[in-house]
Amino acid sequence: MKWPITIAAASLALLPATALAAPARNADTAAVIKVLGDYKAAIERLDGRGTERLFTPDSMIFETGGAEGNYANYLRHHLGPELKEFRSFKFSNYKVDVRFVGGAAVATETYGYRIETIKGEVAERLGVATSVLRKEKGRWRIVMMHNSARRPKPS
Repeated sequence: MKWPITIAAASLALLPATALAAPARNADTAAVIKVLGDYKAAIERLDGRGTERLFTPDSMIFETGGAEGNYANYLRHHLGPELKEFRSFKFSNYKVDVRFVGGAAVATETYGYRIETIKGEVAERLGVATSVLRKEKGRWRIVMMHNSARRPKPS
């Protein structure tokens, strides 16, 4: 009975570290995607309340060529007031890719979005965002987010 256990233990020792880490990475990937999804859902609800928990206090936000400061500042002075001017904000063709670099997660999101303002103006854009997340006390949080958008080319 000892031999099968010894052989199994020896076999596990020969597996590459990535094979052993795969379930943990899958869970981390899912957790990162959930953080980004929670943020996206808040934008679509036009309600930034509670999104601060998704970002670290020392986060940095960059949007279309501008440095917005940390997320609390961005929410208070940019995103929050902007959301109040929208009737709707809908994402489409959303895709996300997550990679790990050391202890950080690097996520790239691509999407389309359509905004309708309370005045009835409509803007359709193609967007891309890159976010860096780190795990703090067992939770992934956004440390840096950079997003930009452009008008789609006419069909």
